Amino acid sequence: MSLISIFIIGIGLAMDAFAASICKGLQDKEDSSEIAAQIALSFGLFQGLMPVLGFFLASSFATYIKQIDHWVAFILLLIIGISMLKESREAYCQVDYGIDLKSLMLLSLATSIDACAVGISFAFLAVNIYRAAIIIAIITCLLSFMGYKIGNRLGLKSKQNAEFAGGLILILMGSKILIEHLFFGA
Repeated sequence: MSLISIFIIGIGLAMDAFAASICKGLQDKEDSSEIAAQIALSFGLFQGLMPVLGFFLASSFATYIKQIDHWVAFILLLIIGISMLKESREAYCQVDYGIDLKSLMLLSLATSIDACAVGISFAFLAVNIYRAAIIIAIITCLLSFMGYKIGNRLGLKSKQNAEFAGGLILILMGSKILIEHLFFGA
């Protein structure tokens, strides 16, 4: 898988964290770079670790389903993408001012579950999982920081657009993987 594809998937995966960061920015009365950095680092860390976890879980059975691996990757990305599209229509932010460590960890875990599923699909593709995880973590970290700042200034519509864009990106990348394997033998 190319670096550009990993970068695009990283952006798609980061959209959940970006949207959650927007919510946190909406809730914060003052523009705190310290809170933005904490959120960004936590989301980035989890988004980077979860694909590695999914990759190693799936690697143990990847050889058994090599003939349909492109379908598995496509279906996983399609399901995640459709879920994000649905969430974009139902976007809301639960107001709870401030953020404690436990809440931040739970939110980071919740927004990174999709990254674990993508890690599973990576096990069936030619992916350097460590490079992919680092790229995903950095993208998530940067977008989460920006999301907090945007949320602090703009509002809920930004969250809806982020969720929609992320879902669309993942569906398109899943389709690309399927088309490459079916028609070009990649």
